[in-house]
Amino acid sequence: MKVLYVVVSLVVLVAAIILFLHWHSRRAARGPVVHVENGFEFIVRAPYNRVAPLFGAHGERAWGGEHWNPQFLHPQPAQDVEGEVFTVAHGHTRSTWVNTAFDLQSGHVQYVYVIPDIQAVLIDIHLRHDDPAITEVKVVYERTALTPSSNAHVYELGQKDAASAAEWQTAIERYLGVIKTKP
Repeated sequence: MKVLYVVVSLVVLVAAIILFLHWHSRRAARGPVVHVENGFEFIVRAPYNRVAPLFGAHGERAWGGEHWNPQFLHPQPAQDVEGEVFTVAHGHTRSTWVNTAFDLQSGHVQYVYVIPDIQAVLIDIHLRHDDPAITEVKVVYERTALTPSSNAHVYELGQKDAASAAEWQTAIERYLGVIKTKP
């Protein structure tokens, strides 16, 4: 019960911080901000029980590349659970992430993250396993600039999001050994 209280408290605290940063950024904004929604779908040629755990922040370390190094604030030690809170470095800035859904039974994983004064992002992931040999993946990104000066950057990231299917599929299948790594 104490763990649940801590998780709920952390989620509420992070949500309050996100709302404050968003409100503060909107007050400081002079002009409209961009909101983009882009998504992609792909199929991983591996069973669901091997693929699904790779969509947790900790699980993604296996295939996410050298720049994916989440620093877990909660839980300790790091593990993929609903309510996990972590940070990720982006050059001179740092994003704060909250996992808002981690339900591998239903195939739903969701994250919200904020880079102060730049963007707020929702990532919604749905996994299906109608065929036992493959896992279908659908990812939707919603990005909102927090200041007008971030509009172009957020728009550009949205375009990259839409073109990410092959990159994600290849990285995951390479990690799982479905695709052999080039010598």
